[in-house]
Amino acid sequence: MNPEAVRAFVAVAEEGQFRYAAGRLGISQQAVSKRVASLEASLGVALLRRVPSGAVLTDEGRTFLPHARSVLAAIRRAAASVRPEPARPLRVDVLRPGLAPAGLLHDFHRDHPGVPLETVTLEGADAAARALSAGEIDAAFGYPRRPVALTDPRLAAAPARLEEFDAVVGAGHPLAGARTVTLAGLAPYTIWMPGLRDGREWSDFYRELTAVFGLTVDGGGPDFGWPALLDTVADSRTLVTFAGRGTRLTRDAGPPPRRLRIAPPTPAYPWSVLWHRDNPHPSLPALLEHVRATAPGQAGQAGQAGQARGLWFPTGAFGPGR
Repeated sequence: MNPEAVRAFVAVAEEGQFRYAAGRLGISQQAVSKRVASLEASLGVALLRRVPSGAVLTDEGRTFLPHARSVLAAIRRAAASVRPEPARPLRVDVLRPGLAPAGLLHDFHRDHPGVPLETVTLEGADAAARALSAGEIDAAFGYPRRPVALTDPRLAAAPARLEEFDAVVGAGHPLAGARTVTLAGLAPYTIWMPGLRDGREWSDFYRELTAVFGLTVDGGGPDFGWPALLDTVADSRTLVTFAGRGTRLTRDAGPPPRRLRIAPPTPAYPWSVLWHRDNPHPSLPALLEHVRATAPGQAGQAGQAGQARGLWFPTGAFGPGR
């Protein structure tokens, strides 16, 4: 039985889609599909069934899954018993390029140029917690909505950064001439954030934001990435979107969009760093220390620190174990 095929099956079973499993494993979607097909052929049963939303376990797959996880855990223990952790890059999930975690990791690389790094882009904190528990990554950034120890008692989380948001509008938008805007001033307009899906932490963030401040957020439609979103907003006279304070607003063509500072209370996304307490990678402590030194405060102080700066973020975002 090929361990990599077993690993691919577990990833698809946990992520629910082949493309998310591919991102988690750092291989192509086609490679994941081939590995799962090879495993099914060797066992003589179908483990997964494709559906419009992705993939679901068959009865045989549900029976096999806990044994597959045990196989992978046994392989990791066997390898660790005879050799130290191999020299390899520190593998960190940043969710997607251009967000605050990618910038934070870039700053870490600048301060620690001798530490080899590899970035991955998983589908949120829940997927990152599973990948950390499986030993597939060394650290991750996200906004966990529940204590990560519920996934694995050896997982930990700590505040990493409060990413302040600006409003972004096109040159023809009624707000284009302003330098600042309040959340109340954004209430008459639609905040466009395509690709929001139930069950993801950024969807919960915007849901609470809209409930508190009476905003309208449209999260429908496919997410074609930041450049496509920016082009649409830049050419619109009605849409608004949010961008992190450090996110670049560059376009290949057409007039550039306008960035408006949001007067307090300013929305801020509460990033945490996640890791496994038993991870032996020699560079992980340096990354955690870098995050600690630039964090908005320890878990018990982060709320006060954000409030003192006039920031708004979800209640309990930096609660115990998050």
